[in-house]
Amino acid sequence: MRRRVAIIGGGVSGLAAAHQVIKLDPSLDVQLFEAGPRVGGVIQTIRKDGFLIEGAADNFITSIPGGIELCQDLGLGDDLIGTNPNGRGADVLSHGRLEPIPSGFMVMAPSRIWPLLSTRILSPWGKLRSGLEVFVPRKSGDDDESLKSFVCRRFGKELFDRLVQPLVGGIYTADPNRLSVAATMPRFLDMEREHGSLIRGMLAGRKASGKRSEKAGGARYSQFMTLRGGMSKLIDALRDSLPEGSVHVNTAVGSIHRRARGWKIRIGDPSCPSIDADAVIVAAPAAHAASILSSVDAQVSDELGGIEYASCAVVSLAFRRDQIGHPLGSFGFVVPQIEDHLILSCSFSSEKYEGRAPEGTVLMRVFIGGACQGGLLRLPDKELLELAQWEVAKLLDISGEPLMQHITRQKHAMPQYHVGHRARVERIEQRLQSHPTLALAGNALNGVGVPGCIDSGQKAARRVVDELGAADPSRSQLNELSAC
Repeated sequence: MRRRVAIIGGGVSGLAAAHQVIKLDPSLDVQLFEAGPRVGGVIQTIRKDGFLIEGAADNFITSIPGGIELCQDLGLGDDLIGTNPNGRGADVLSHGRLEPIPSGFMVMAPSRIWPLLSTRILSPWGKLRSGLEVFVPRKSGDDDESLKSFVCRRFGKELFDRLVQPLVGGIYTADPNRLSVAATMPRFLDMEREHGSLIRGMLAGRKASGKRSEKAGGARYSQFMTLRGGMSKLIDALRDSLPEGSVHVNTAVGSIHRRARGWKIRIGDPSCPSIDADAVIVAAPAAHAASILSSVDAQVSDELGGIEYASCAVVSLAFRRDQIGHPLGSFGFVVPQIEDHLILSCSFSSEKYEGRAPEGTVLMRVFIGGACQGGLLRLPDKELLELAQWEVAKLLDISGEPLMQHITRQKHAMPQYHVGHRARVERIEQRLQSHPTLALAGNALNGVGVPGCIDSGQKAARRVVDELGAADPSRSQLNELSAC
């Protein structure tokens, strides 16, 4: 009998786990169960009226190697494309006007001083207070701190309100009053400990690297890539890399149970027989994972059940270029809460990547909702489409109706790494030591981006494959012979 690894959840984490299991040990029988009608989770690319629309992530960062390495492993290397080299960073809405994010400002701290001093985004007092960060003492103790508390303590409230909050909000769609800096931006904590100042730490890092910081501010766009044809190409390649008959959609797992040797998996439909497995990887969202693990480990289930999620809507709008009065000299813009608008951000998809829109047109994605404006998602689709169009028309001087519009609702898609999240993850990992053939994957614990999800799936695969190998006497003997 072939040993079996069951994977629960068919998002990018579960697919990456399945691919990695087979890569590590082709003799294993991998069975992946997805509750929905397709694999890929929130990642979905569609074509509509000549436009390429992404429902969720439209790219991934390459400084974390998992994404680009997996694409190359799947034969997609030639399909990788970078951002438009002629583009310029991002803007931020400031007092009703779109202003460039200061060059070298990276999410929470500047790597260049003059652009921060010359920006029109901050008042003279805001610039002075930001510069005084070099004199702010290190925080004593190692208790977790909210992102807002951390930034306001070091740079003052104005820089937080005008720059950090909208940039972080665009990444995590979170409430910065509750977001854990240790779980989301740990490298800035390391800078504070090592250099006593984020400014000194950023300048030291720039000097040590021997490289000039990016000319644009905000996201490090030169470090992002996507796939020609859209992110669904990665999902399709992962699915097609798995053995025929190993992927089961519309198959919700209701619970799993320990057996003397291995696991019994019960499908939600009572008419379906239970399935035996030697190891299990749970790559489902936290709430579902908590439910199916309740009979295995009550503490792990409770910890997972305590992870909150935020929802958002992604509205894609297309216009003729001559309908837009704004020059669109960037890849998009973010909107601070202090500006009292009803959108989080807007990304100019066709300005970032080739092949997204027909010649002479512009495709943009407008983000609505998140943890701080979740009530807007109670609006019907028609009103959300109108709201998004109304907002961008004002800010970008757009006339006339869109050529195309599309809405995607991402319900409970973004886990919220609140203060205490890192300690929660440590408690879960400690409990999992009692279940060596059980692993968790997905964005609920570590890393919300595509590379983070891939990494979590691959780590889960290595955990269970190593454990199965160690528990298999014949394999252990084979390994000993191979070492001779």
